Amino acid sequence: MVKIDKKFWKRFDFLLIVTVIALSIFGFIMIRSATASLPAGSDRYVNRQILSFVVGLVVMVVLIFIDYEAYGKFYIPIYVICNLMLIAVLVFGFGEDQWGARRWLSIGPLVFQPSEIVKFGLILSLSKFIDLHKDNVNNPMTLIKILIFAGLPIGMIVIQPDFGTGMVFVFFIIAMLFAAGLNMKYFLLFLAIGIMMIPILAMTLEDYQLDRIRVFLDPSLDPQDTGYQVLQSKLAIGSGLIHGRGLFQGVQNQYGFLPAKQTDFIFAVIGEELGFFGGFALILMYTFLMYRLIKIAKYAQDLFGSMIVIGITAMLLFHIFENIGMTMGLTPVTGLPLPFISYGGTFMILNMVSVGLVLSVAVKREGLEF
Repeated sequence: MVKIDKKFWKRFDFLLIVTVIALSIFGFIMIRSATASLPAGSDRYVNRQILSFVVGLVVMVVLIFIDYEAYGKFYIPIYVICNLMLIAVLVFGFGEDQWGARRWLSIGPLVFQPSEIVKFGLILSLSKFIDLHKDNVNNPMTLIKILIFAGLPIGMIVIQPDFGTGMVFVFFIIAMLFAAGLNMKYFLLFLAIGIMMIPILAMTLEDYQLDRIRVFLDPSLDPQDTGYQVLQSKLAIGSGLIHGRGLFQGVQNQYGFLPAKQTDFIFAVIGEELGFFGGFALILMYTFLMYRLIKIAKYAQDLFGSMIVIGITAMLLFHIFENIGMTMGLTPVTGLPLPFISYGGTFMILNMVSVGLVLSVAVKREGLEF
């Protein structure tokens, strides 16, 4: 357990907590607007989101007072459990009929997506694995061990298939290796291999997967089906102009033209109703959030703690960049929600878990000046 004293309160990042609360409140408001025209009404959605936030807040507080070094002692069991969950998805999972991918597990009344939990498990276990090999991270054999360690769960996620989540994993692993001091020549090598693999991967894609790529490049090729979401989203954001149409006044939003408006495409609601200023304000809050997280990583007392924060920061950053990008047609539609903003109880709790893990590192950092 973390000792509570004067140093604890000096190290506690109150600005990070305030930012998270501000983002969440912003999310509550936008979820109310996005669901106001739905038959069930907005109260049901907003109340569930607020309840999830409160539960997440309790979990976050508990995590703050757990010494993060304890996770390092159990990094192998954590890693094994993560892989066992992913194996269970491949064997017992469901979702192919509804969503075209086997990603979910059901245990009694509990239905969950293991890959979301595995994100945290792999960040914790990989952080410790890198910490144990920090003096030899640029040794080719050590790097191969790290890549195999990280690549096994990614492979099982891609098989589901869930390329969007797989890309989240790849991104935060690259960020962690970069922060750990991996030589730039390896990143250039990875890039070259990736480019050479593109033709091979293209030949293995099914027709419907190739169609998704074509529609991403030009949504007008299929405006009534796969391109519909992006076209309506771009129309909503564009119509918001500078000041927006006004809260609860969005045409695309309130008249039901915008799909998944309270989840994946909630940024389009923000763009339409609050305009450029609303979207820019949200991005500013996210920027400040990233700044606080990077500061905590910089002043962590050891590499293990720093890797945990870097992994979480990169994970959140990818979600933010990909979600906002896909609403404007700049990135493919992957179904990744917007942290602290999109509707989703489990996702909100997991966001708060992220903050709790970061703060558990922050309260033990070396420097008091923050």
